[in-house]
Amino acid sequence: MSGKKILFLVGDYVEDYEVMVPFQALSAVGHEVFAACPGKKSGDKIRTAIHDFEGDQTYSEKPGHNFVLNYDFDNIKVNNFDALCLPGGRAPEYLRLNARLIEIVREFDAAKKPLAAICHGPQILVTAGILKDRRCTAYPAVEPDVIGAGARWVPVSPAADNAEIDANLVTAPAWPAHPAWIKAFLKVLGTKIEL
Repeated sequence: MSGKKILFLVGDYVEDYEVMVPFQALSAVGHEVFAACPGKKSGDKIRTAIHDFEGDQTYSEKPGHNFVLNYDFDNIKVNNFDALCLPGGRAPEYLRLNARLIEIVREFDAAKKPLAAICHGPQILVTAGILKDRRCTAYPAVEPDVIGAGARWVPVSPAADNAEIDANLVTAPAWPAHPAWIKAFLKVLGTKIEL
């Protein structure tokens, strides 16, 4: 298998599992995975948050790990990457205010490159204006934004473990969907795994 170059766009208080697990899983199957954050450089750290579902009306939040970036945001050229990943957590709500980040997302989508988003990551897709008439799922609280952007909302399964593929776009509601979401992203990437 020839590994693809996959870019993660992240920021402080990205959801811990939603950056750590796919970053490591995609690396484990031979892809080159890079993480960048506006205003930070390779070697800088971002803080993560662990969101859990403990029976409250919304998720709880606890401190996560520090995650080390390995790419400079200012050096991003979409032509140098094969795919894009947008983890969730609190980071997407402010990352979507960065004009260059939104431009990068639009460029990936215009080039029909694989694009994966989970949890609150679709908030960035909403701001990028690329969801019209596309099937998309996300964390349930993001449903009004996704529908307002003209997408066809895919309901979240009771266990929040479903994923949706629409052409180059792969979405999921939260980290319980990692098996389905990562599998779907690998399918869109064309990854073949031999055991």
